[in-house]
Amino acid sequence: MNPLRSTLTKSRLSTRTLLASGSILGATRVSSVRTMQNRAYSSEVPKKSGSGGLVFLTLAAIGGAAGYYYNSTQSFKTKTATPVKTEKKNLDYQQIYNDIADMLEEDPEYDDGSYGPVFVRLAWHSSGTYDKDTKTGGSNGATMRFKPEAGHGANNGLAIARDLLEKIHKKYPEISYGDLWTLAGVCAVQEAGGPTVPWRAGRQDALEAASCTPDGRLPDATKKEDHVRDVFYRMGFNDQEIVALLGGHSLGRCHADRSGFIGPWQEAPTMFTNEYFKAVAGRKWIKKTLENGGWQWVDKNNTDVMMLPAEIYMYNDKEFKKYFDLYAKDEQKFFEDFSAAFKKLLELGVPFKGDEKVYEFKRTNA
Repeated sequence: MNPLRSTLTKSRLSTRTLLASGSILGATRVSSVRTMQNRAYSSEVPKKSGSGGLVFLTLAAIGGAAGYYYNSTQSFKTKTATPVKTEKKNLDYQQIYNDIADMLEEDPEYDDGSYGPVFVRLAWHSSGTYDKDTKTGGSNGATMRFKPEAGHGANNGLAIARDLLEKIHKKYPEISYGDLWTLAGVCAVQEAGGPTVPWRAGRQDALEAASCTPDGRLPDATKKEDHVRDVFYRMGFNDQEIVALLGGHSLGRCHADRSGFIGPWQEAPTMFTNEYFKAVAGRKWIKKTLENGGWQWVDKNNTDVMMLPAEIYMYNDKEFKKYFDLYAKDEQKFFEDFSAAFKKLLELGVPFKGDEKVYEFKRTNA
C-alpha cells in the first residue's frame, strides 16, 4: 500500500470520532503532499457557499420543481469553431493539469476546503446532457458558457467552477473550454486519491447560444430508479456504469441553495474512496423533512450525512443493488469501473478521429 492510501485508510478510522465536534473538511499541505483527509468533519455551515456537491442526481430548483421533461425528439445543431490548421502552440496538458491541481486548495475557507468536488460536478454536468439518438449535447461545445444552459437549475453554483477555471484559460487560451472543464474533473478525481482516468483532447467550443441543450436532461433526485435508468440509458450507459458513476458522490456535498438538499454523502467529502457505497449499504437510513418542504434520507446515527431519495430507491432495486454491494466490498473494482465510465462520460458527443493521444496524468501528490 502506498503512503497516500495508507494515510487515507487511517483517516477513515479517525473521522468517525469527529462527527459531533465539527469543522469543514478540506485540505492542507504538508511539504509537497496534498492531504485532504487531514481536516476534521463538521456539521457547521460553510463560511462561503460551495459547490453543491457533485449532484449527479439533481433538482432543477429548490424543493423539487425540476421534473424530467426532456423530449428525445428534440433536435438542434451545434455550431462549433472550425479547428485552425495553421501553426498552433503545442499545449502541455500535464502542466495544465498541475496548474489546476495547485488551485484545488488555494482557499481553505471554501466549502470543505477543496474546489475538487465542484470541478468534478462541472465536468459531469457539461457532459451528461448527451443524447445518443439525436447525437446532441455532451462535453463538445462547452455550451454552459452561454446564459440559457448556465441558467438551468441543475447547474446552480457551477459559475464558481467556470470562473475559477477562466484563470487557467487565460494562461492557456489555446485550450477549448470543453477540454479544460473535463481535464479539471480528471485532475480533481486523481488528486483526491481516486483512480487514474485516461483523457483525450479534441473538444471544440460552440459558437452560439442556440447550441445549448434543452433544460431537463439531467436527472431529478426526487424520482425513482426507472427515471434514473431513462436518463442514463439515453446517454448510452448500462446499470453497472450508472452505479459506478454514482460513486463520485464520495466527493462533495449538497447545498440547500443549489439542489434543495443539504449535507455530504459521507464524513470525508474531499477523499475519493468507496466509502459512499459502504455508507449506502451499511447504514440505517431514515427520512428527514427539509425546510423547503422536500425530504432526504439521513443516517440514523449521524443525521448530518445524507442520501438523495433516488439513491435509496436505486439501492432497493435488485439489479442496481448488486453493484452497490460489489463496490462496497471491493474498492479496486470500483476504481476500475469508475475510471472507464467517467472517461466515457467525458467523451460523450466529442468528434474524435481516433488518432488522438491518450493522456494518463501524473499526480502532483504522488
